[in-house]
Amino acid sequence: MKILPLIGAAAIATVAASAPVHAQVVIDMSVITCGDFLKGPPDRQDLVASWMSGYFSATKNLSTIDLRYVARNNKVVGDYCKTHKSETLMNAIQKKAK
Repeated sequence: MKILPLIGAAAIATVAASAPVHAQVVIDMSVITCGDFLKGPPDRQDLVASWMSGYFSATKNLSTIDLRYVARNNKVVGDYCKTHKSETLMNAIQKKAK
């Protein structure tokens, strides 16, 4: 009877030890350049673009985000960044996003 709790504890320990470890990543959005943004994988570009959209909406006291504008602004800012790689992404968004 003492073997069952031991097997259960071993199973739980095995599952816990095999779970993936997720590192916390901190990104200073004010130092990302257009070049950095363009080098990132598409899913990271979407994440950064969505964050920036929310950030700039908040500066205008808007509590909603129109996903059509997120996609449009992502394209417009991405196109701008192709020719302004050393500019910060926040500046590019301020100039080009609507």
